[in-house]
Amino acid sequence: MSSVPRPLQISRDIVIAAPPSSVFSVLADPHRHADFDGSGTVRTVVSGPDRLSMDATFKAAMKLFGVRYRIVNTVVEFEADRRIAWCHPGKHRWRYELEQVDGGTRVTETFDLSTSPVRGLLVRTPWPRWNAEGIEKTLPRLKTLVENAAVTSHS
Repeated sequence: MSSVPRPLQISRDIVIAAPPSSVFSVLADPHRHADFDGSGTVRTVVSGPDRLSMDATFKAAMKLFGVRYRIVNTVVEFEADRRIAWCHPGKHRWRYELEQVDGGTRVTETFDLSTSPVRGLLVRTPWPRWNAEGIEKTLPRLKTLVENAAVTSHS
């Protein structure tokens, strides 16, 4: 009997009608994360810089299954206008990669379990599915947020 391999990275992408710098400025501002989070877990960022950089930390107020908590995230990948990723103590990552394409920027969001010491356990839970569903709601919210800001700034 063979088992079906479970992916350690769950990714989705969307094209946003804005330059990479506009998208990245939203992603790199931790105080904007609740504005585009589609998972419904991010409430607000309670501490952190105005703009993230490599090794920067920010603390988010969260709510999951009705339980409120706070968690510290650390930026572990950073290339301005191209890629940013952060993780919390569980070590799995939330990554955004930006690529300039005709019509704007392709944004790929990835929930990456490969960096977690408990990845073997996590892939056997509903978390990968829940994170895929969250990404599928987050990317359109990010698109709307960035494109509306671009329209507003040009008006």
